[in-house]
Amino acid sequence: MSLCVRCSTPVEPKRVQYGYVTCLNCGDKLASRVRHTVVPMHKSNYVVASSLSMLKQLNPKRSGDNDE
Repeated sequence: MSLCVRCSTPVEPKRVQYGYVTCLNCGDKLASRVRHTVVPMHKSNYVVASSLSMLKQLNPKRSGDNDE
């Protein structure tokens, strides 16, 4: 039986088989922290914006003078 790497409680064998190293409670807490945004490109596909600076660069009508 494997132990959770965060709280040292036993991890279900099926979770370990699928490659998870955390229990369900810790896995839920970690999953709720992950944030991502999907934005459409003009006349193209969707792109995952992983940072605010990348999101600002994707805006074609943005002027470089008023970056905050």
